[in-house]
Amino acid sequence: MSLPESDHELVVSELGREPTPAEAALFENLWSEHCAYRSSRPLLSAFESEGEQVVVGPGDDAAVVALDEETYITMGIESHNHPSYVDPFDGAATGVGGIVRDTLSMGAYPIALADSLYFGAFEREHSKYLFEGVVEGISHYGNCIGVPTVAGSVDFHPDYEGNPLVNVACVGLLDAERLVTAEAQEPGNKLVLVGNATGRDGLGGASFASEDLAEDAETEDRPAVQVGDPYAEKLLIEANEVLIEEGLVESARDLGAAGLGGASSEMVAKGGLGAHIELERVHQREPNMSALEILLAESQERMCYEVTPENVDRVQEIAETFDLGCSVIGEVTEEHYVCTFEGETVVDVDAYFLGEGAPMNDLEVEESEVPETDLPEADLEDAFETVVSSPNTASKEWVYRQYDHEVGVRTSVPPGDDAAIIAIRENETGLAISAGAAPNWTSVAPFEGAKAVALENATNLAAKGATPLAAVDCLNGGNPEKPDVYGGFKATVDGLAEMCAELSAPVVGGNVSLYNDSPSGPIPPTPTLALVGTKEGYDAPPLSAASEGELLLVGDLALEAGAFRLGGSEYLARLGGSDEFPALPENPAELIETLASVADAEGTLAVHDVSHGGLAVSLAEMVEDGAGLAVSLPGDAHAAGALFHEQPGRALIQTTDPESVREAFDGVAPVVTLGSGTDDGTLSIELGDQELTADADEIGSMRSVIDAELE
Repeated sequence: MSLPESDHELVVSELGREPTPAEAALFENLWSEHCAYRSSRPLLSAFESEGEQVVVGPGDDAAVVALDEETYITMGIESHNHPSYVDPFDGAATGVGGIVRDTLSMGAYPIALADSLYFGAFEREHSKYLFEGVVEGISHYGNCIGVPTVAGSVDFHPDYEGNPLVNVACVGLLDAERLVTAEAQEPGNKLVLVGNATGRDGLGGASFASEDLAEDAETEDRPAVQVGDPYAEKLLIEANEVLIEEGLVESARDLGAAGLGGASSEMVAKGGLGAHIELERVHQREPNMSALEILLAESQERMCYEVTPENVDRVQEIAETFDLGCSVIGEVTEEHYVCTFEGETVVDVDAYFLGEGAPMNDLEVEESEVPETDLPEADLEDAFETVVSSPNTASKEWVYRQYDHEVGVRTSVPPGDDAAIIAIRENETGLAISAGAAPNWTSVAPFEGAKAVALENATNLAAKGATPLAAVDCLNGGNPEKPDVYGGFKATVDGLAEMCAELSAPVVGGNVSLYNDSPSGPIPPTPTLALVGTKEGYDAPPLSAASEGELLLVGDLALEAGAFRLGGSEYLARLGGSDEFPALPENPAELIETLASVADAEGTLAVHDVSHGGLAVSLAEMVEDGAGLAVSLPGDAHAAGALFHEQPGRALIQTTDPESVREAFDGVAPVVTLGSGTDDGTLSIELGDQELTADADEIGSMRSVIDAELE
């Protein structure tokens, strides 16, 4: 680890002396891109983060959003990208552990996880190795701690080959009286470290996450990857619950990036205070640890609490009850962040300067070019099978069946649907969750693609009858020092911000992960959005077709060549070619609100959004044994455009009352009759003089490519 020369000069100027080795390492980590957002913070003001439902916005361990005056949820998201490349199991597992502890530090109990995963081409053995390891790590950790993984996404794209992405979101539940923040409250209060003993794992993790991956990263950077212990985390979850219930915590922060140094300095800086920490008091699991190692190790399953002196004994007693380590490591002071080790001062800096002193980067922006239209010639049957059996549109059951999505008995709509629904019985609210991005979209059109990502997630919620409440994002990009990469990243920020504002979904928190670059090149700009919405009750219309009822498409159907855009589609990704990204609806908020209302209408039998893979994939996903669909598209519809373009904001609605649906969407969006349900478990599509037919077994075989390859 080494502090860049320009940063070194700034630190020397502020301190009036050379920094100690521990100070230099602390500045390097806390001023890294991962912690200080030096390239992205100037862009983040584009997001609207306020609203009457927002209790705690960006800047804390997690955001807090009100469902009503007494019932709150927390929302947080984080990336563990580089660690998951170096060690897929532990990298992904500790990503889950970290975002769960962010939830704990707000006084909440974690109730749901959503993971969005991005890998290189599925056909490559290394991609499958990373994919299997990451899923195993997430399932192991989440299942052991008893938090259900209910939503998320999986995407494969060649440009993730040298740098996969692992983005994990967590939702927690609390009431107004339990709320705790990371802002230190009072000089004289004690700082208490609770949880696992500190080792040497994860040293320099924040700075490691702020640089491009090298060819030898899998071996050389392994010491920067943390090692998780989910059983200790489960004990920490339950101990935290007791601490919060008994009112023993004044403020809290989990130990993540930059370890104890990051958590403790950020806590006191938020309160405009300081701290005095005696590092030798930290309970350790390895001998002869140095001050720098104790300060910066990112050993997992640890929390830092601010506790009044009279409550310290009770906190220690609770920690002992749950077989957790506990150290009183120091206290909150009036000023300066001071760390000593065996009587020697190793850190003496202003806490605010340590956290906020990093200079922001002023980087060059290069805008993306609009692709030309160059469409392939393809046989309709071959194209249908190719797109439906693509790993991106295929069933992800192999993934989510490894997750315990029923634990906690709140899951009303499980994984595999457009959105999950969690039952908040405290106020009889259904909490819908959707998370993901679309690298094909944002590769072609970063701005429009990011807007489409937000609209797609909102459409997922609306298909279950919910309307958006709030969102958190994980903004992933390559090396920002490259103008074209930074230009694409900036465009995704602006696009995501614009659509979330249009949908009245404040972006209340998030994470930025840059330098996702490797010898194979930069990743696509990837703005993962985790969006939650609410509805009355917990029931929702199914995704699967019924054997009766009329099938309607809400949204555009390409009726002639040239009236559609295939840019960003799985059709072009699999068959080659290029095109512009399709236009977005002009009134997205009204569209989402109407769709949510219709989804809960009495005559509605099934609802499914139309997105990745277009109409072809959505129709195929609705068909199952015992219920099929007979679809007839207008004779002048262009096959590729009608079946495979991926304009977001569209949905399939099966209903016994089609006139009410048309009336509801009058002036909002076009409604096209496609066909009706059947009882033969077959999808039949007539398009002019062409016809496609596939039964449920054939479709199931097409969509099971991941299972077939990995089982």
